[in-house]
Amino acid sequence: MAKKSELTSGVSLMVKEIVKEAEGNMKKTIEVVKKEFASLRAGRATPALLDKIMVNYYGTPTPVNQLANISVPEARLLVIQPWDKSSLHEIERAIMKSDLGITPASDGVVIRLAIPQLTQERRVDLMKVVKKKAEEGRVAIRNIRRDVNEHLKAYQKEGKISEDELKRSQDDVQKMTDRLIKEIDGLLTIKEQEIMQV
Repeated sequence: MAKKSELTSGVSLMVKEIVKEAEGNMKKTIEVVKKEFASLRAGRATPALLDKIMVNYYGTPTPVNQLANISVPEARLLVIQPWDKSSLHEIERAIMKSDLGITPASDGVVIRLAIPQLTQERRVDLMKVVKKKAEEGRVAIRNIRRDVNEHLKAYQKEGKISEDELKRSQDDVQKMTDRLIKEIDGLLTIKEQEIMQV
């Protein structure tokens, strides 16, 4: 029969793994929030604006960045240069269909996207969207925290971990949750400043 110290070290290793996995999932949530923020147009030209645009390339939905070189020659201009000239029209069509609200200008070789100044109304709408995305991120992180805590409580009920270990682990998870929610708040502040910049 295994010694008690071996059992407890195995269990605390399990607890650490659960907490570590939760942290990984929370960090993935932050990456999703960052990507969502990057794809929102805030008056500046950035290749990330095109991340969600899928082009029908020979019947296969393909991201624009896999079909073309995207450059930012000026603060308010994106230039898309397709590697396969025959995909130019499809890229143009995909941009027109998207929710970017930008009309592409093509010269048959490259597509230019002039990023217009944001209207005050559009800024207000964007602020709502950004706040909603940030809140979705916070909720996702809190849900991960809840799941981990339920997992830990189950261990405690089964007698695998002590009350003290449960409390300590839950405190660690709470600190991690607070830290990562603060990170989302920081990302939100930066994005809001970007949107309100005239």
